[in-house]
Amino acid sequence: MNDTDSKQVDAGKLHADYLRQKRMQRWLVLFTQLVILVLFLGGWEWLSRTNRINVLIFSAPSKIWQLFVDQLTDGTLMPHVTTTVIETVIGFLLGTLLGTLLATLIWWSPFLSRVLDPYLVVANSMPKVAIGPLFIVGFGPGYLSIIAMGATISVVITTIVIYTSFREVNPNYVKVMQTLGAEKKQIFRMAILPATIPTIVSTLKVNVGLSWVGVIVGEFLVSQKGLGYLIIYGFQVFNFTLVLMSLGVIAIVATLMYQAVAYLEKKLTGPFK
Repeated sequence: MNDTDSKQVDAGKLHADYLRQKRMQRWLVLFTQLVILVLFLGGWEWLSRTNRINVLIFSAPSKIWQLFVDQLTDGTLMPHVTTTVIETVIGFLLGTLLGTLLATLIWWSPFLSRVLDPYLVVANSMPKVAIGPLFIVGFGPGYLSIIAMGATISVVITTIVIYTSFREVNPNYVKVMQTLGAEKKQIFRMAILPATIPTIVSTLKVNVGLSWVGVIVGEFLVSQKGLGYLIIYGFQVFNFTLVLMSLGVIAIVATLMYQAVAYLEKKLTGPFK
């Protein structure tokens, strides 16, 4: 075996060791997460069974699980989950699309950018949840007002983040294309947009959480169906097991949506890294 073959074998062994180490790290992280979850749920259950906490308020994991199984079996849970997921997805898509479109318009027109800049600052600092009653008055006590809440709570931050990423594109790219006689739409399509694809896609992960917040708050205010409605109803009848079960379902479904967006980000941004 010559020196070249030996170096290739050594490089292959180092790469295999690196991959093995990364896998071990992933499994270690997953195992630690599971241990923390088991300890938390086990401690919660023990505190409930020994009456060290108020079971009426804090319930117990076993009671929450039993209620989840019962409602899943008799079909009362899924309509609420489906309603909230549909509202969230629509609000998420609308907020992202409108924010991206508005950011593009602001970048396209420097005059519009100067006009809207202070309004964007004010809109970003406002508590979006506080305008929920205005949507109820404007769109009525129905799905439209809830979807509007989900979209509005994410559209401003989407606009600001994407517009900022447009402005931070290397100006040398733009200057070179202008020197070659490129039009503004060509500059946007060939330089600005490709350079900001990773930012646009990563913004989706932020918007998932924001849309959930907007939709749940909207359901608090007006809905007769949905996970937000179940939470409010549980508080009204002092059924905190129902409240905690609804929160758990929200956490699970929101995490699944986040992981789906993270997977999409990995696939879409790979060619740009």
